[in-house]
Amino acid sequence: MDLQKILQDIDAHYDEMVDIRRYLHQHPELSFQETETSKYISNFYKELDIPHQTGVGGNGILATLEGGKPGKTVALRADFDALPIQDEKDVPYKSTVPNVMHACGHDGHTASLLCLAKALKAHQENIPGTIIFLHQHAEENPPGGATQMVEAGALEGVDAVFGTHLWSNTPVGTIETAPEAFFAGADAFEITIQGQGGHGAQPHQTKDSIVIGSELVTSLQQIVSRKLDPLKSAVVTVGTFEAGTTFNVIADTATLKGTVRTFSPDVQELVIREMEKHIKGVCTTHDASYQFNYMKGYPPVVNHPEEAAMVIEGASNTPGVERAHYVEPVMTGEDFSYYILERPGAFFFTGAQKEGHVYPHHHPKFDIDERALPIAAKTLFQSYVVYQQNHQ
Repeated sequence: MDLQKILQDIDAHYDEMVDIRRYLHQHPELSFQETETSKYISNFYKELDIPHQTGVGGNGILATLEGGKPGKTVALRADFDALPIQDEKDVPYKSTVPNVMHACGHDGHTASLLCLAKALKAHQENIPGTIIFLHQHAEENPPGGATQMVEAGALEGVDAVFGTHLWSNTPVGTIETAPEAFFAGADAFEITIQGQGGHGAQPHQTKDSIVIGSELVTSLQQIVSRKLDPLKSAVVTVGTFEAGTTFNVIADTATLKGTVRTFSPDVQELVIREMEKHIKGVCTTHDASYQFNYMKGYPPVVNHPEEAAMVIEGASNTPGVERAHYVEPVMTGEDFSYYILERPGAFFFTGAQKEGHVYPHHHPKFDIDERALPIAAKTLFQSYVVYQQNHQ
């Protein structure tokens, strides 16, 4: 296998990567609704004459490239769903779909993986093992597409799995991963407080759900600061607080929604127990009732140390990568976790920060530096190469 020639061929597809990414950016689809995106991916593989399955666990796609030399089977994953956000960028490739945009880089993930497949197709006879190009739907919306694809058999026969996320927080040329815990588990909760509404001028005749909810918001923050070992990590965030209809009416009910982020099951269970105690305590004090719904979401992304080291080794030998290193875990969530609960593997960031463009992921003006696209593709492939070398 002429590794340098393959890497050069991946770079040669840069313009096509940009074109694909921008087309997908203009035509985003929400989680579990990505029918046209799935067709686009399928048609791409049809033109390459690469066998593939559609409808895997929903809108997922698996394409299989069997190399001409013996080796292991490795899956490389990219997601392709968008978010319910209005695109506010002033660019030619702005989303054409109202209130839907690729605000997290999934269009770039897809473009990188498709063009990697195209580059490798030309070298198929000289590639060891088998590559599964795993195109996943619905990463943004629990229960997520990963668990559905796993249940549908996406990892059958797979020895290892690698994935990347274009990351606007780090410069182009940077590859980041973690030897173990990388992304937090991402849960959601909803609390409904049932008070007793009434006239704004007669609060003594009411049970003010807004006052109760406000006290609860503050109380919940004490779970992390006063109940959790300072050497462990968790986040409890109330993201929405809905109550009331007008200025002179005390609200009958209030609804709080939020998220919890943890890295271990024991911390997760502690947070759930403490939330229940705080909610019950505050509502009981005010003689109000409540409903507490806690939804466990994606598990933490915990890399396998050997495969994480392979990412660093592969990236260190990849043209365009200036720095490959380990970083501290992040509190965001990712359903890539389901794959590496089943198989060895690792997830990594590919730096995609656009100079002078400071908008974060999930922002209406989110964008990436497209020079990161071939770096993502090459690093995925290099991780595959190192894995094959280590398992000869």
